[in-house]
Amino acid sequence: MAEWIEPLVKIALVVGASQAAVAYLVLVERKAAAYLQDRFGPNRVGPWGLLQPLADGLKFILKEEIVPDGADRALFLIAPVSILATATFVFAAIPFGYVVPWPGRDPIALTIAPGMDIGLLFVFAVGSLGVYGVILGGWASNNKYSLLGGLRSSAQLVSYEIPLGLSVLGVLLYAGSLRMETIMTAQAQSGWWWVAVQPLGFVVFLVSGCAEATRLPFDLPECEQELIGGYHTEYTGMKFGMFAFAEYLHMIVVAFLSVILFFGGWHFWGLAPYTEGNQVGWGGALIRVAVLNFKVLLMIFFFMWIRWSWPRFRYDQLMNLAWKVMIPLGLLNLAICAFCQEFLSPDDFLTRALLGWGAVGACVAWAALSVQPGSAATARGSRGVSAPVVRGT
Repeated sequence: MAEWIEPLVKIALVVGASQAAVAYLVLVERKAAAYLQDRFGPNRVGPWGLLQPLADGLKFILKEEIVPDGADRALFLIAPVSILATATFVFAAIPFGYVVPWPGRDPIALTIAPGMDIGLLFVFAVGSLGVYGVILGGWASNNKYSLLGGLRSSAQLVSYEIPLGLSVLGVLLYAGSLRMETIMTAQAQSGWWWVAVQPLGFVVFLVSGCAEATRLPFDLPECEQELIGGYHTEYTGMKFGMFAFAEYLHMIVVAFLSVILFFGGWHFWGLAPYTEGNQVGWGGALIRVAVLNFKVLLMIFFFMWIRWSWPRFRYDQLMNLAWKVMIPLGLLNLAICAFCQEFLSPDDFLTRALLGWGAVGACVAWAALSVQPGSAATARGSRGVSAPVVRGT
């Protein structure tokens, strides 16, 4: 019986902490948006608006639950539950730290499912199931805007899964494992974070991950200017809240993966041996948890910054970016990593970094040279917008 207590306690802690984190990250985002737009954020409910998430949660719970006439009631109710369940299930394989010592027994791993040899593959496989909740919600609502949102989502998410997978293959080549603990250990032992060694792979992962989480500027499945709300137009109350919670959980997962795969996870220079070796101690365990979560919070704030700084893409631009830009860049990064792994010394990360940044420079130069003079006016004319006419005095 005791062997069931530890995973149950971990599950309860992770589910509770993730829900609380989502609630207060919404508050942080509203405050960040207010700061970026030179206005006030929530400041009425509680001191400095700190109780605003509680008021929002109570509002979700008390709002009337409506199922539209003509909707497929079973699928309509299953959709938000399925997308929230898959978004939460992903956290089973994500390490929040290494281990903590416990008297009288083996150290406790700070992961719900520790030692999973296919941890990264598990995260990608389960995370990709979230698209079914979006498609079911759009189809079952009996609403044309919702249906269009579901169709957009299926095309967008399936398309961006390809460059997302390509972007992590270089990491797997260098680390030689699908275990996320091993990936972080490989970066600590080399002294190089993979973002410095393969920056092209990080750019592809960041853009694809943002699109997979349907965050601005990639929120085409739900953009209110065109589709009212897209796949969740007909959802009210807590069912709508489940969709919102799932979107934020996806963003948190992408932030965790970005830090683990490209920013060394819990490794940081100057804190050795706590973050580099596998020593078991409360001091090292707390430092690893603090370093990892601090990096994750910085990445989440970066996603918030992008949301309130970039305009939304058109749908054709979104798909062109996936198939004509991100996939070729992902293949290029994979080719460079495979070449380095085959022909360079295992500890020659300086050459790897030079080749990686050289590829970034070459891509930027190629993009700059590809822009033809007058292309902006031509693009406006092709969309039926005439170029401005300058008249003489």
